[in-house]
Amino acid sequence: MTVPDATRTRGRSLRSTISSSGELRLELAEREVPEPGVSEVVVAVEASPINPSDLGVLLGAVAPGTLRPDGPDLVGTIPEAALPLYRDRLNKPLPVGNEGAGTVIAAGPEAATLIGRRVALFGGSMWADYRVADAAAVVELPDDVSTAEGAALFINPLTALSMVETMRVEGHNALVHTAAASNLGQMLVRICAADGIGLVNIVRRAEQATVLRELGAVHVVDSSQSDFAERLTEAIRETGATLAFDAIGGGSLAGDILTAMERAQPPLTSYTPYGTTVHKQVYIYGSLDFSPTVIDRKFGLTWSVGGYLLTNALARLGGEAIGRMRARVLAEATTTFASGYTQTIGLRDVLEPEVLAVCARRGTGTKYLIDPSSDRST
Repeated sequence: MTVPDATRTRGRSLRSTISSSGELRLELAEREVPEPGVSEVVVAVEASPINPSDLGVLLGAVAPGTLRPDGPDLVGTIPEAALPLYRDRLNKPLPVGNEGAGTVIAAGPEAATLIGRRVALFGGSMWADYRVADAAAVVELPDDVSTAEGAALFINPLTALSMVETMRVEGHNALVHTAAASNLGQMLVRICAADGIGLVNIVRRAEQATVLRELGAVHVVDSSQSDFAERLTEAIRETGATLAFDAIGGGSLAGDILTAMERAQPPLTSYTPYGTTVHKQVYIYGSLDFSPTVIDRKFGLTWSVGGYLLTNALARLGGEAIGRMRARVLAEATTTFASGYTQTIGLRDVLEPEVLAVCARRGTGTKYLIDPSSDRST
């Protein structure tokens, strides 16, 4: 990784635009880098991971394999039925990249002590050569945490920790998590093991179950097996889980979890058609399956399904909880919250159809890192 001279005034930023006609255009736009404000810093980005949330902004409903070159850009077509979903972003070039890390190369007078320091930050616009941010929003990286490791210290770690904090605040005692062999899921396994929290991990393949068991996961249930419903109910009964976080989104899984939670409760002493009074909650936080969410109601009336977004969760949890979570992430950056990368690519590589198709597969154990400095002119 190379850090550019602080006098450089222009930089590239990856932008994704959906036009009112339904065209998706991905481009590297070169722009002037603004002068930092009094309490701002300019960060030369050296590492930014490719997260599922980034791919949602980048691609919308376009399959990466259908993208085609148009000069230096990539273009695709949003399915007509999906276009209304993007009403509020039409004809607006959106920056991409939720988190990353790099070196501070310039700063306003109130942040001058950060010049030359390696920092991590999140909040968008990280798939770029440079990022201007308020100094209060960056976290200085310890010497034993590499820039690549620091690049992924926000989205997945804070999401996993916020799930546990939400569990406690809402009065639950254990969790269910789907797509549990993901990078985030593996972090959650480590957190729950360390904190003595019951965790039911739902996976879709036998090899994913093996990965989690090797990490020490106790309850791993494979949804592809014929006895999935029975095994899920038993795991929920053993842990007492009444809260679930679902990364799948579409299909019947959310309803299946609620059904298992109901069946795991002790039998009612007297019959009621409304089911048990124990509240059961599923939060959907991902869209690995874009099909409709199907709720086949077999679990009474004491339940909820809702959406879960990290920024909203952090706002609810408050500053004290956020500070505690950030401190833990830094302290355990190379252990609990470590992320390994399958491959590092340059910023220009994102606009190579073959490269983007591979990076967008979202396979278990595969995480890609963008290093803008690798193809940045200096």
